[in-house]
Amino acid sequence: MSHRSRVYALLIDTPEAAAAASFWSAALGAPAEPDPDHPQFTVLRDAIPGIVTATQRTGDDAPRFHIDIETDDLQAETDRLLALGAERVTTWLDCQVLRAPGGHLLCVLPVHSAPEVFEAGANTWP
Repeated sequence: MSHRSRVYALLIDTPEAAAAASFWSAALGAPAEPDPDHPQFTVLRDAIPGIVTATQRTGDDAPRFHIDIETDDLQAETDRLLALGAERVTTWLDCQVLRAPGGHLLCVLPVHSAPEVFEAGANTWP
């Protein structure tokens, strides 16, 4: 059975959330909008068309970027990425946190975008 996935978000992880949000908002010309449901996130509205871009306050001192991949089959997409060489790090809520070869973090999560956005941009995997 096939499944689909797409890049959903680019997250700018930082311990300095306010300063990072202010900088990236100005640098990218994207209004910064705190997420009222998830206070650790500040969305940078339309910074990258079609991709959610946000700063994320982290509990560690390792500033980095990571991507979120949304999928219509969480287990199949996680298994696909593990077979490609990713390593499982942890689970957070409904998100699988993986580490790609080279050390970058990525998250695999259920579809969050509007159905038409997911349909238009998703890759189909066997």
